[in-house]
Amino acid sequence: MAQTNQNQERWECLYGTKFLYKAEILKSLLEEEEIQSVIINKQDSAYLFGDIELYIKMDDMLRAQHILQIFLGDE
Repeated sequence: MAQTNQNQERWECLYGTKFLYKAEILKSLLEEEEIQSVIINKQDSAYLFGDIELYIKMDDMLRAQHILQIFLGDE
């Protein structure tokens, strides 16, 4: 049986988009608030289907969702 690590951080997808620049802007906004994030590009390079996803630590989810709402309101 595998033992779970209490210090292991859980990451969740906060935002998905087809446009890399949108993910980069949101990542910058999160960094300004000292929220660490990671962009994972799941788009197919030839056909450009799939999403670009922005992941954050679960502990930061509430603050990040607030920033996301502001970001989406500005689009």
